Amino acid sequence: MLHSHLTTLNAVSRVLDTFKAEGVAFEALLAGSGICSADLQRADTRITTHQEMRVCANAVALRRDVGLELGRRMHVSSYGMLGYALLTSATFGDALRLALRYPALLGTLFELSLEQDGQRIWFTASDYREAPALAAFNVELCLVSLKVICDDLLGQPLPLLRARFEHSSPDYQGRYAEYFDCPLEFSAHANGFAFDRRWLDHPLPLADAITHRAIAERCRKQNTEFTGRQAWLERVRQLLSAQLHAAPGVDGLAEQMNCSPRTLRRHLHDLGCSYQGLLDDLRFERAKQLLGADELPIYRISELLGFSETASFRHAFVRWSGVAPSQFRP
Repeated sequence: MLHSHLTTLNAVSRVLDTFKAEGVAFEALLAGSGICSADLQRADTRITTHQEMRVCANAVALRRDVGLELGRRMHVSSYGMLGYALLTSATFGDALRLALRYPALLGTLFELSLEQDGQRIWFTASDYREAPALAAFNVELCLVSLKVICDDLLGQPLPLLRARFEHSSPDYQGRYAEYFDCPLEFSAHANGFAFDRRWLDHPLPLADAITHRAIAERCRKQNTEFTGRQAWLERVRQLLSAQLHAAPGVDGLAEQMNCSPRTLRRHLHDLGCSYQGLLDDLRFERAKQLLGADELPIYRISELLGFSETASFRHAFVRWSGVAPSQFRP
């Protein structure tokens, strides 16, 4: 199963903003994600990365280079409390190291690191474990947004020495120059960009030691709460995933989680989820795996996913993906 954790609505909101001027309906971009308009109005809404990736897949289907544009919109102010803590750090290096300390608050799908290479520092993004078809999109979104954060922190553009990408050169490679003013390398062994190590000691224009200490402590507490929620949700997902052939229902799942059905529903609601939404998400992921293997007949896949009738599975898969199971097969 693909890696999944909780994240904010930051990226989803930027997707909607990007296509708003083009008249694309929200419903088309949110299709199959389980996210509704009401969720967008709640500042504390949390979604899974699977939900986020569904919205991103809808966006990429409309425009393949949208990751670059989305990254440009992800300013440091998009990261709430963490963004404020970064801005008030003493130096550029202090801010970057703080960001690496709280990847859950940064909402990244990558393992981020700072690697010294002589007089250069590589800001790298590795260990991507989400949808393979969206790998290039997510690399573009990640690296452009990190560059934007760096520029925001410094109050000026960070001069780059080089940028590299694991994916092959896309047909819109010319657009990369708008975001990375440096030599580019594609089909590289890693994703990242390099800058002169002297920038790490550069003082930040909005540094404030007293404010920073207070905000950094709030980030620590928020991270503890956030990662605790992620662990709880991952346990729910693991239990459901093992029982797709005979889903336990809310009552049965609550018993397995040692809580009441009401408590289970409340926790899921607070996380921006629902029992049926998670079940559909897991069924969809398993269905794609089984259909991609092209070994089992569709009626058997339907049974393994807990559908009483093959027709019900077909209808559900069309709702999730927009195509019939037979069309999805390679």
